[in-house]
Amino acid sequence: MAKKKTKIKRSTDELIDNAIAQQNSWMENRRAFAQRFLHTLNIFARPAQKKDEVAPARSQNIRRGLCAYWFPIICALVVIVIAIWVMFLRTTSHTVIVIPAVPEPVVRSVDVDHGPSFDIVRIEPDGNIVVAGRGQPQQNISIVLNGKIVATERTDNDGEFVYAPIHPLRPGNYTISLLGVNPDMKSEDKVFIYVSEHGYKNSVSLLITPDGSTLLQAPTKLHDGDLVVSKIDYLDTGRIVVTGDALPRLRVSLTLDDKYIGFARVSDHRHFGLGADVGELVPGREYTLAVRLHDGDGRTVATIKHTFTMPEMTGDDDTFYTVRRGDCLWIIARNFLRRGILFSMIAERNNIENPDLIYPKQLLQIPVKEY
Repeated sequence: MAKKKTKIKRSTDELIDNAIAQQNSWMENRRAFAQRFLHTLNIFARPAQKKDEVAPARSQNIRRGLCAYWFPIICALVVIVIAIWVMFLRTTSHTVIVIPAVPEPVVRSVDVDHGPSFDIVRIEPDGNIVVAGRGQPQQNISIVLNGKIVATERTDNDGEFVYAPIHPLRPGNYTISLLGVNPDMKSEDKVFIYVSEHGYKNSVSLLITPDGSTLLQAPTKLHDGDLVVSKIDYLDTGRIVVTGDALPRLRVSLTLDDKYIGFARVSDHRHFGLGADVGELVPGREYTLAVRLHDGDGRTVATIKHTFTMPEMTGDDDTFYTVRRGDCLWIIARNFLRRGILFSMIAERNNIENPDLIYPKQLLQIPVKEY
């Protein structure tokens, strides 16, 4: 039969006696350590020995002192060596740290009396456009395309901004202007863009200013239909009128037998009309009429020459003109009647109540002999 295990219970007095015994043992060890330490410190304070015992005792004491204080001695020697090195051996060289100056952001001053302006307007090969300009620093600039705000860009510290739409523009005419945060801060200049269906090499970009216009991007390649002469009228008054189509906003010039007689600007709708006095042309004689298209630098990019034999005049008092998109009575009167102010004569002959309102394909009778 297994014996039951019994717990041995220790009394409280026994636990206290054991703790006291451990404490006494610890105190005894501490007293012994203190005695040995004091004995070591007292080795140099012993009374003088006999002469024959002085040398061995002194050497023995030195060895004991070195053994007892080896660590403080080594630390003292290290401190002495470092002090000597700092005081005598180390060269006094100063390290100069150059901190580069960080320039403050330069904010370019912009005339607050003027609105935003254009720097670059370019038509890219994919038919897209890039518009770069400037305005007030850290301000919003709105890009207005054909009278509608299409985007808003933020200027940097120099007041510059760049706008490039995601999708390319469809072929056609576009007018771009800029608008600041204040609706009154509008760009004085505008940019006219003609995006050709034949690509960017056939497109036109023109800066329009109050003082005139500057061609920013001229066509580098022409196609059939970029310069067309649709009609040539010779009047009894010795005036010749040439109408046709060309790339918008470019300039066309007219020569008769290589003699320059005038120029005209092509409208936004690609139409032009040019009237000039050439004097009396001799019936039956051959003449060469040349119409040239010029880029912004005045270079000829296209030429149409028309050689004709002057017929006998029919003696009709009036001539007729078909209105085209973008025409106005002032320009028609200037081409046919020499002076635009005579537009009222055309309006009266054709019973036009509002001279500012004419329609494409409207047939007008021009009273060329009444002025």
